[in-house]
Amino acid sequence: MSPDYQFQDWVQSHSARTEAALDSLLDSAQTTPSRLHEAMRYAAQGGGKRIRPLLVYAAGSLGNAQAEVLDAAAAAIECIHAYSLVHDDLPCMDDDDLRRGRPTVHKAFDEATALLVGDALQTRAFEILAQAPCDAGTRLRMITALAAASGSRGMAGGQAIDLESVGKKLDLAGLKQMHALKTGALLFCAVELGGIAAHLNQAQMIQLQNYSAALGLAFQIVDDVLDATADSQTLGKTAGKDAANAKPTYVTLMGLDYAQKQAQELQVAALASLDHFGNQAQALKDLALLVVNRGK
Repeated sequence: MSPDYQFQDWVQSHSARTEAALDSLLDSAQTTPSRLHEAMRYAAQGGGKRIRPLLVYAAGSLGNAQAEVLDAAAAAIECIHAYSLVHDDLPCMDDDDLRRGRPTVHKAFDEATALLVGDALQTRAFEILAQAPCDAGTRLRMITALAAASGSRGMAGGQAIDLESVGKKLDLAGLKQMHALKTGALLFCAVELGGIAAHLNQAQMIQLQNYSAALGLAFQIVDDVLDATADSQTLGKTAGKDAANAKPTYVTLMGLDYAQKQAQELQVAALASLDHFGNQAQALKDLALLVVNRGK
């Protein structure tokens, strides 16, 4: 990182880069069909922490990634994340009215539009990567990584396990598997996309995999803690939904103290996996701290 690196300045500038990339890579609300494109923008540009794009940029800074390639990867993974939230909020899934402090897409528009928004954001993500300004081999690796992280052996598979587990008592291994897919897969992929764009070697990618595996699990544990302890205004979404829906979480399975301790231990593991990179990985280290300490 540069000698004048300040984490909050870095977050602000790279969040702005994400917003600019989404603005330029999503169709305008005036493009036919205008209502669908308006709703896609509503879903993708509705704020949020932008953790996944920030991870892309942070991992990309470890090598010689081109800025435009990182912008494409950041926008693509945020499109996938946004689509997953739109579908997750639908009445047939979590049935939520609030997301990022404002009405969910199916409330602001309608259910059919929300379904199509998710479909269109997903396909747009892969179109963005297919058109990324880099060599064909890099594009193919990024597309393959995002497809694997999004599908039945990744995020969608985790959501399926989540739905099947309502009202049931998962053991710790089952809970870890569910969250590794539902939440961890896209976080893992964000780091992987940055590493691919930066042309890191196999040993470096393994270190990033160790980092993102620990970070992904920590992220979900903190989500479980916040759902149990924070209010809706703080979360930007409906608090207490997991308990109300009888969903298994780290808090309900292992207790609040265990969950908080486990998140701290995973933070330590994530940071240790970056030792090889030295100061180059400061943004990744700071993002791990941000993930575990949010809400404090």
